[in-house]
Amino acid sequence: MATDDEDTIRREFGEAVNMTAGELERWLETEESRSVGQKDGGGESTGHESGRRIVELLHTKKADLTDDDLAHMRKVHGYVQRHLAQEPAKEDVETSRWRYSLMNWGHDPLKGR
Repeated sequence: MATDDEDTIRREFGEAVNMTAGELERWLETEESRSVGQKDGGGESTGHESGRRIVELLHTKKADLTDDDLAHMRKVHGYVQRHLAQEPAKEDVETSRWRYSLMNWGHDPLKGR
């Protein structure tokens, strides 16, 4: 259960985001990254936009985090948890839209496997 405790939010965000800022920045430049996610009328998907925000958060000092930053960190953790539970059974995970979507949110499910 999510709490408003900043330490908990930061810890859960750190567990959800297993890509470095550099890895995520490089990933967001790829065609695969841009090919997935829900686009709300614009050209950029929600996840891709979130990925850019995550890169900023990874560069932000703990003391400089705003309430809005913490709310996004909580959102990222929730998204990654829900999405991990939907792992496809038969698909080749390495090139799946499922993995690409998670990577836009800063989580590579193949890391540490």
